[in-house]
Amino acid sequence: MMRVDVMSLEDVQKALAADTIHLVDVREPHEFAAGHIPGALNMPLSAFDPAGLPTDKPVVLSCRSGARTLQGLEMAQAAGRADVHTHFQGSMNAWLAAGLPVEK
Repeated sequence: MMRVDVMSLEDVQKALAADTIHLVDVREPHEFAAGHIPGALNMPLSAFDPAGLPTDKPVVLSCRSGARTLQGLEMAQAAGRADVHTHFQGSMNAWLAAGLPVEK
């Protein structure tokens, strides 16, 4: 059974500010280039390689709405990355709705 933990917008903001997570955006490169959460790493789901995920801090997956993050979590855990189990609920949609800054 897949493990799924959820981080809220506020929790993601705090963790990024404290540099205690890697936020990995699984959207495609053109989506990421159009605007992403500052500090996020891009690892598109179409070329997703769980072995390439960082291991020094917890990984939190992000996408546009949160749906693709679940696919990424499933792929990571199926590949043996039991440490990858957290997704940012609402992802970019929640970030933008809160009026937070994006990088391009």
